[in-house]
Amino acid sequence: MLVDSQPDLRVVVEAGDGRQAVEALARTPVDVVLMDVRMPVLDGVEATRQVLAADPATRVLVLTTFDLDDYVLSAVAAGASGFLLKDAQPEELLDAVRVVHSGEAVVAASATRRLLRHVAPLLRGGPADGTPAGALPAPARGVGEELDGLTAREREVLVLMAQGLSNTEIAEHLVLGRSTVKTHVGRVLEKTGSRDRVQAVVLAYRTGLVHPEDDPAPG
Repeated sequence: MLVDSQPDLRVVVEAGDGRQAVEALARTPVDVVLMDVRMPVLDGVEATRQVLAADPATRVLVLTTFDLDDYVLSAVAAGASGFLLKDAQPEELLDAVRVVHSGEAVVAASATRRLLRHVAPLLRGGPADGTPAGALPAPARGVGEELDGLTAREREVLVLMAQGLSNTEIAEHLVLGRSTVKTHVGRVLEKTGSRDRVQAVVLAYRTGLVHPEDDPAPG
């Protein structure tokens, strides 16, 4: 009812568990999926992996009860574009759907950043307490090589993305036009082979470009 109440949003299909979701989406492609991570028959992590394997253009927004739920890490590793707490306000949920669809910013930026900091050692190949082993894939290339093609400005933009800043905030911080920042973000995604901003943020932590102790850039 909430989603359908919006003039620019429409519920296309609903499913009761992960398997039903995968089967339904195979018949009816959608732009954005709201995916619960804890479901019977097939959990949201595996469902996310299967949905994106079938259609990489689909954006998956994971819904979870806890912002440091280990399932969320696995869902991000499976290709989810972001996550949101189930107790989020209606306006926040609607905004998150639009944000994920546009690829404009990491959803629930502060919570996403806390999650990544929690598992930063794992992202760089070390252990992390309470984190499922093998939740993130091993680097396809040597650590840091994914960043070799980035210019100094593009690296700077990636750092700010990893700190949870939106394009508008990055533009203000670097005193650049918003369209210029959007171009830089697009080049970062293309050069690093990241499908969206969340995957680029994961890469920034995994390669050590951003560290858990780094503070967000000043406003």
